[in-house]
Amino acid sequence: MTITLYDLCARDTARRFSPHCWKARMALAHKGLDYETRPVPFTKIRDIGKGFSPTVPVIDDNGTLIRDSFDIALYLEEKYPDRPSLFLGKGGEAHARFVESWALTTIHTALTELIVKDIHDVLDEENQAYFRESREKRFGRSLEEIQSGRDERLGNFRESLTPLRHMLARQGFIGGEAPLFADYVVFGPLQWARVASPLKLLAEDDPVSLWFERCLDLHEGTGRQMPAAA
Repeated sequence: MTITLYDLCARDTARRFSPHCWKARMALAHKGLDYETRPVPFTKIRDIGKGFSPTVPVIDDNGTLIRDSFDIALYLEEKYPDRPSLFLGKGGEAHARFVESWALTTIHTALTELIVKDIHDVLDEENQAYFRESREKRFGRSLEEIQSGRDERLGNFRESLTPLRHMLARQGFIGGEAPLFADYVVFGPLQWARVASPLKLLAEDDPVSLWFERCLDLHEGTGRQMPAAA
């Protein structure tokens, strides 16, 4: 049976921007599994599975619900061992855990402050109200204040990717010659920015940008099929 991925959506329900949902979607595509996506706005997430999870992604695999992108990847790896591996063993799993920790504390944190108002602007009115209230409470500032001056901060974000840039100057993917889940962990937040914001994050000749373009083309262009923000 087809797996259902509950996927965060914007006002345009075809626009899917969650970095964590993108990690799960790329994992499903990597495994070559049949799946369908179901759009869910912020304010409807708790309706999934009668309150199964406060966040997405959530997958429903023939009645088995799994939440959290990394847990979904682990589940898919165990449930479908005959499909292409997401980790290539416990060492790859530990490697992906490190990459995720780095991405969450470095990439996600910086990107949120660069694109938070843009995210708000792609939502419908009800979800804009939810998003503004929750994020302004978290940051103690208005969305406009958080995102203000981002052009001056963009260089710091690019500099934070230096370790990744050095790696990708030597190899095609974070996983080596071919992508692994660690690649999708970093792809997710960059796709988040691409889909939700018109901000140009990277120079075209940056090794990270070239890697991201390769990732967009993976699995019959799964990532590229989602249009970039205008």
